[in-house]
Amino acid sequence: MKRLIERSRSVGEVLRWVTQNPGKVSASHYPIALHKLGQLLQQQPGPPVGAGDGRGPAGQVLEQPEFHALCQAIVSGCAKFDNFSIVNCLYAAAALGLPGESPLVRVLEDESRSRLGRFNQKDVSMVFSSEANNKALEAIFSSQLFYENRQERFIRSMAEWLPRKAENLTPYTMAPIAKYVARHRLREPRLLDTIANFLLKRGEQLDSKVIQKLVFPFSRMNYRPSNHGELFPKLEAILEQKAGSSPLATVNILMSMFQLSHFPQTVLHQVFSPGFITNVMSSPYALIVRRYLSLLDAAVELEFREYSGPRLDPRYRVLMFEHALTADEANRKYSYKGLVAEALRQLVGEECYRQDEVLPPGYCTDFLLWINRSGTVLPLSRVPAASRAPPATSPVTMSLRSSVLALTSDLQDFAPFAPETPSSPPGPRESGRAGRVVLSVNDKWHYCQNSDILVGSRAMRDRHLRLLGYCLVQLPYTELEKVSGIEEAKHYLRQKL
Repeated sequence: MKRLIERSRSVGEVLRWVTQNPGKVSASHYPIALHKLGQLLQQQPGPPVGAGDGRGPAGQVLEQPEFHALCQAIVSGCAKFDNFSIVNCLYAAAALGLPGESPLVRVLEDESRSRLGRFNQKDVSMVFSSEANNKALEAIFSSQLFYENRQERFIRSMAEWLPRKAENLTPYTMAPIAKYVARHRLREPRLLDTIANFLLKRGEQLDSKVIQKLVFPFSRMNYRPSNHGELFPKLEAILEQKAGSSPLATVNILMSMFQLSHFPQTVLHQVFSPGFITNVMSSPYALIVRRYLSLLDAAVELEFREYSGPRLDPRYRVLMFEHALTADEANRKYSYKGLVAEALRQLVGEECYRQDEVLPPGYCTDFLLWINRSGTVLPLSRVPAASRAPPATSPVTMSLRSSVLALTSDLQDFAPFAPETPSSPPGPRESGRAGRVVLSVNDKWHYCQNSDILVGSRAMRDRHLRLLGYCLVQLPYTELEKVSGIEEAKHYLRQKL
């Protein structure tokens, strides 16, 4: 039966072999049939596989009674299938383009989910060895099952398998692997180094949009690949040639490199040039590129002082973010920020801190406080208005260096910080100094998976805030999860402050 299915020359022939000979069809034959259908549909003209709207060959096949009979046979019998056949059917269904809400996919995913504890490395490895083609790998990373169970044996098997097979993969298969690794913050060196080696060998053949997808996992995981000494110069050379072809991809790649503290000088000359800026301002993605360029310009000011090339015109500077990050908003109910906010309110009072304040060049802070040298938390009404951060809606119109110098000057000239005690008047140094303190609630999603390493964007934010003169007080979730109740939280914050 396997040979008959594999030798079939048409969709109808595959469906006839499977549906008209139920007694001769075993569990292992169903994924073979689904894969063969996908291959045959790819060879036919018309809408792509999965366009089940009745138009063209693909839509017509998915509506055929024989195909529904095949799907129903799998649904009815999958509880008795072995693990390998279950996983293989799931991959085949995804590769065929069946929608996630279809009964077949739902039943296969439910069955797979119920067996996760029984899946072993052999089950997954067999799929890799028998279906290690681009389409199958794309199917793996489009399945909701694997998004939900990223820490299962699947990842370890993938890390062992991918380095041996990477050179046979296309960029359009490696890209979803990179996206999967980045999305779930998987700081797995074998996977990351494999992506880096792939980039080093194929970089010249790739366009900027693909390169940005392959580079992003390194900055996301705050990970310099083992070949970075060769890879980063190679990427610089590629960007020099292709910077103008896709401005958004170019600034995305630059942002990834900046997060890893690598500053490609020649490329910066290009992206801050009048020609590049003019091109960007006339594009539909002008605002997002301006935000990235504003943050890159601030990073140059703070971390790359030896740079002497062109800079971003002040009239184009904007805040990178205007409010709390989307991820933080989406995960608010899982965050410890609410507990910290209530404890802080009871501990110092609402007038002594700001929550979700956006500071230039556009970093959202969890809690901002002003504390003098004696350790007193100051009411913000006593802080001079000129010394406070601009509101989130204000454009950043003056240079970062000028704003930092002005802020420092205001602080040194402002005297009424020290406690008023007639017997011991404050000295000149103590009276004019405050520390600007940022309380940073680092929830689980701010770290790489199963790691105490902050993701790259968070790590760069912390670097920049320190360079701007803020004192960062880290509140990691591993400490906060041990805090029970408001009184313990107040005691914890008192120790931290």
